[in-house]
Amino acid sequence: MALDLLLIGLAVTLFPLPVMAFALVLASPRGVRKGLVFILAWVGCLVLVITLVLLLTGGTPPAPRSPPSVAALWVSLVIGAGLVSYGVRRWRRVQRGVAGGERSEEAPASAHQGASLWSAAALAVLLQPWGMVGAAAATVVQADLSDTASVVALAAFCLVATSSLLTMELSMVFAPEPSGKALMGLHTWLRHHKEPAVIGLCLLLGLWLVSRSLYQLV
Repeated sequence: MALDLLLIGLAVTLFPLPVMAFALVLASPRGVRKGLVFILAWVGCLVLVITLVLLLTGGTPPAPRSPPSVAALWVSLVIGAGLVSYGVRRWRRVQRGVAGGERSEEAPASAHQGASLWSAAALAVLLQPWGMVGAAAATVVQADLSDTASVVALAAFCLVATSSLLTMELSMVFAPEPSGKALMGLHTWLRHHKEPAVIGLCLLLGLWLVSRSLYQLV
């Protein structure tokens, strides 16, 4: 479980679309405060998903090969296949020279520059890579709250999945002027390179989930 959550957390934190939006949030007026609200909403979504899963399982993992255990593996398999399919579709669009939804993906972040704290929270919820979070939820089914290692793994997942946002927020707190320029440079770079990043993350994580789920199902 710990390895799966670590890989999913890395994919979540490296997913370029929320990072691009967050860079614009920090560059806006009262950006640090909006960034904090964005992070709180982001982490809140992760904690809520984990809590719901633990409430369903009672904090005790289902027995191997039991219906709940098999169902979680099937969910993980379907999500992994969906990520692979999504990555392939975007790759084909790039091959045809079609921008991968750049306008529709960047519009919310651009419009958000003058928005409120509530809008920052809403943006965090909307831009959460929910497919990846769903894969994490299917993995959390294996968590055992009586085991310290499981609790540490859950906390580490939330931290890793938020690490890029935390790094950007702290850089703006302690070095606002150089960090502001660096973040806008990061946004510009990601705007031109986000397609390979999205495709690569979706394919790698999707293939991992599919192979791991098939192995455990068989």
